Amino acid sequence: MRACLNLIARMSGTVGAYNAGCSKWPSSKATGELKPEAYPQGYVEDFDEPRTPLADFFSILLRSVMTTTTGTAKDPKQYPALRNLQFSPIKEGEEQYMVLWDPTGLSKEKLVLPLNYFFIIQHFDGEHSLAEIGALYLKRFGEFLVPSKMDQLVSDLNEKLFLEGQRAEDARRLAREAYRQSPLRRAAFAGRGYEADSAKLKKQIDGFFTSKEGPDFKPSEHAGKKIKGLVAPTYDLKQAGSIYAWAYKELQDAEQPDLFVIIGTASAGLDDVFAVTDKDFETPLGIVSADQPILSQLKAKLPAFFEDDLCHQAEQAIEFQLPFLQDIVGTKKPFTIVPILSSFSAASLADPTVRHSVDQFLTGLREVLTQLGRAYCVIAAGELAHLGMRYGDKAPPTDFSFHRCMQFDLEMLKPVEERQPEEFANYIRKEQDQRRISGFSPIYSLLRLIEAESGQVLRYDRGITDQYNSTVTYASMAFF
Repeated sequence: MRACLNLIARMSGTVGAYNAGCSKWPSSKATGELKPEAYPQGYVEDFDEPRTPLADFFSILLRSVMTTTTGTAKDPKQYPALRNLQFSPIKEGEEQYMVLWDPTGLSKEKLVLPLNYFFIIQHFDGEHSLAEIGALYLKRFGEFLVPSKMDQLVSDLNEKLFLEGQRAEDARRLAREAYRQSPLRRAAFAGRGYEADSAKLKKQIDGFFTSKEGPDFKPSEHAGKKIKGLVAPTYDLKQAGSIYAWAYKELQDAEQPDLFVIIGTASAGLDDVFAVTDKDFETPLGIVSADQPILSQLKAKLPAFFEDDLCHQAEQAIEFQLPFLQDIVGTKKPFTIVPILSSFSAASLADPTVRHSVDQFLTGLREVLTQLGRAYCVIAAGELAHLGMRYGDKAPPTDFSFHRCMQFDLEMLKPVEERQPEEFANYIRKEQDQRRISGFSPIYSLLRLIEAESGQVLRYDRGITDQYNSTVTYASMAFF
């Protein structure tokens, strides 16, 4: 499930990824900033690095990602399998590289690779042997790989926890045990995605509202109404904060509940379609309490969806919503949250197994919420389209392609405004998800959980994610 549903996640970055140290092969020591002199010059002795169009590597990756491994277990040293990593293209002058990192946070390191060695690791799928990869490399580049260099690359990737195997499994087990023993989910992005100091964070939030792109403090046309749901981005707060503010301005002016069901995109993918945690969440503004009575009932009814709770530790989607809730609601009254991550595509709903799991969870959650009888607001945290070479396109987006995408996005959000979850899914399926709508699962789930009379797109914008103008779009919405 994780590999099949996480194609976009393998191609998209998280705000935290760029704040870790970046290491060059063969050294395993973090070197800090991405300085030109730290870039590796390749691993092939006595050969210059081949020059290959960057887009070619994405087409290879797209094929390799969709390959599933079968058969009996093979020697991981000879048949290495890369974990579900994320990557981004970078360039320095005319030179092009790929930087890789682990979105789950299991490994804290990053690795910069020249394109010829990025080609090699794309075949680390557990099915190709090192000898076969060497033959593919020779056919592609006309150069022989030095076997000792290939062995060293595998060893270093394993040391960094970038490969599947016993070392990664042991690390994952220890991380899960530590997370479950912790009294709360620690703030993972404070000081990176937003201010770590509480006073500065409050000032930062106010600035999102008062900026020229923000909603200011003029009363909403829905002031005083019962709010049922919000859609907000998961993009870097420092860049998209004003778009968040448009959604939370509606909450500020509405009749506010004291229960928020937050469903965020699992950017690193999940083993199942949903993952719930019962941890309280920490931010610089204090502790946000998880609603233990609801979570206890949900766990008794649907225990399997709590198994992948470790994924919450390194995911930003929910954390980025909390400072707004604390500032807008928490200063007036206590509130609780139900933190959920989701990962399934519109196309995957045609799979009976996926459809059953999605229906089972959403029906069970809605039953628990209905039996409780409390007013609640569902917050869907997710992004929309992903354009550019970083996400599998053959060329960077142009102004024309972006504006065309904006038209499609707003057309796609019409059934969301009309609270029609299956029509929303059908729209994405009809276009074969060519624009890679990563926020589908939380938005679809919101529509399945709320009973609202109206929905409205409030603001729409985009963020540039790399030097090749790769683009992510996002929107804020409110439901009453």
